[in-house]
Amino acid sequence: MICNIETVSTHNSFHIRSSIFFILILSFTIACSQPEPIKNKTTVDQKEPEKSTVVLNNSGGFIPVKELKDVRIASVHFNFTNSNTFDSIANKYWAVEAFNGDTIINDEDFFALHDKLKLYNLVLIELSAETKFSSGLTTFIKELETITKTIVVVTGSGKNLAYLNNIKSPIIWNKTDNSEIASVLAQVIFGGKAANNHLDATYSGKFKKGSGSTTAKTRLGYSVPEAVSVNSTLLSGIDSIVHAGIAAHSAPAIVVLVAKDGEVIFNKAYGTHTYDGGQETKLTDLFDLASVTKVTATTPVVMRLYDGKVLNLDSPISKYVAVTRNIADKKDIRIKEAMLHEAGYTPYIKFYELLKPSDLSRDSSAAYPTAIADNYFLRANYFNEVMWPVTLNSKVETRGKYVYSDVSMYMMKEVVETATHQKLNDYVLNELYLPLGMQTTGFLPRKRFDRSRIVPTTENDNWVRNMLVQGYVNDPGAAMAGGVEGHAGLFSNANDLAIFYQMLLNKGVYGGSKYYNASTVDLFTSRRSKTSGRGYGYARITEKEEQANKGYPSQQAFGHSGYTGTYVWVDPKYNLVYICLTNRVYPDDNKTYGPSKVNIRAEVLDLVYKSVINIPAVRPK
Repeated sequence: MICNIETVSTHNSFHIRSSIFFILILSFTIACSQPEPIKNKTTVDQKEPEKSTVVLNNSGGFIPVKELKDVRIASVHFNFTNSNTFDSIANKYWAVEAFNGDTIINDEDFFALHDKLKLYNLVLIELSAETKFSSGLTTFIKELETITKTIVVVTGSGKNLAYLNNIKSPIIWNKTDNSEIASVLAQVIFGGKAANNHLDATYSGKFKKGSGSTTAKTRLGYSVPEAVSVNSTLLSGIDSIVHAGIAAHSAPAIVVLVAKDGEVIFNKAYGTHTYDGGQETKLTDLFDLASVTKVTATTPVVMRLYDGKVLNLDSPISKYVAVTRNIADKKDIRIKEAMLHEAGYTPYIKFYELLKPSDLSRDSSAAYPTAIADNYFLRANYFNEVMWPVTLNSKVETRGKYVYSDVSMYMMKEVVETATHQKLNDYVLNELYLPLGMQTTGFLPRKRFDRSRIVPTTENDNWVRNMLVQGYVNDPGAAMAGGVEGHAGLFSNANDLAIFYQMLLNKGVYGGSKYYNASTVDLFTSRRSKTSGRGYGYARITEKEEQANKGYPSQQAFGHSGYTGTYVWVDPKYNLVYICLTNRVYPDDNKTYGPSKVNIRAEVLDLVYKSVINIPAVRPK
């Protein structure tokens, strides 16, 4: 699954195998990469900030915060030295808006701040040795916690805890004040790190020696390779691979994320959105996932329905898609066959070849409501009147054989929408992505985010859009279907995908909540086909890779690739999650620069495995 390329008839394409709450914090920033490792530190040293953190007043178990979907978080800092680091990490878990309390000096200022926070139901308060612990500050906190959930973060001398003796809200304290500690404190709040330390002395009548609560690690943490016994020098080779790929015009924008043992140990953005420079790629940028949609949207819904005994994999698709009951070659195709790409469906239908000039318009109207690019619209009911009838009339010719087919996921979208009584995009957003803390993942991103946050795919897709395609799905069929389909249409960033695939690595559990039974995760991600070796929806290690006998990937590994240059891969043997997002089809699907000369996704993954297993890596010439 590392270097394999699966050929698919997709417009001459290839599919190549992520009550009220309140907490005060500082300014909102977004990190551009993972922190550099501290040289010559051992694994034990790297964990020292976590081991020295103490959680107090947490008898109710509010820390780690469990529910995120409806939480609106404010972060207020009062001379908190490393607020930028704290906020950057906190924002990886959920959106946090910062307020600066450094200049507050009197009651009127505190009153004004109090009123500004009225719409937030969780507030984080950051304090340090530089904070002026006035009676006004403690009164402010005491009043807040009577109406809003509050968490207080404190660094510096334990003597400052005495000022908080009458505070009832959870307090997280560490006597050291540096960026490492700030990162850990933010992670403890959301379960990225566990805490089990106790006070080493008595600081007040309430905070006595031995006080402290144990909290659990429930979400991804953010650390450095050495924290999980990986040599950061080995991983640094990723830079050279990616830079070579950009120079060879394999893709202008790339984001790579590596997580091991529940810790994100590498996360870096490279290049610019387009080859002519301009906008720098950011970690938070959204990419068109292409076929990664299949395993991050459609398949997960099938898993939920299977888990809840709503859907049986042996049931015919016609049970849910009634129109197929009178189609001889489709009426008895089972769900499991579609999930394995063994149903015999046509691999790909070139719907764009059916377009007529009258089907498209430069102006939006009731007659032309479907946006497929900026200022470019498809006529109403095109899917129902043209695309769906063509799909139903397409031939089934290879049933029982493995033939990768987008049509199988067109069918599965219809199945899951019938079974859930919801649109696919609504279901995954509200039942999976937002509860998990995935802030950007979803269909139709232009309805939620500014265009500048979305990496463009092409400026000429060579079928109908001779224009910049940014925030509209690259796949023509999905675009013409309205941007939401079972095989393509999903957009996301690397951090979100890491959350989702860490949840699968955790056997369906994340953030203290259970999304799947472990048996369901095992069923879908393990080898289910004797023909292809694939799981239900998920790709797995190929026979060729097994024969290579390199020691990786393991037999447990699974994932998927996307035509636009995206890749997700999970290997339970090595407790590994790998995300690689690129826009390799820019600017015109290899017409200008030719086939990709550097397989960024595969080469980086190969290096990641060698770094994790500690095999000396030599980049191929």
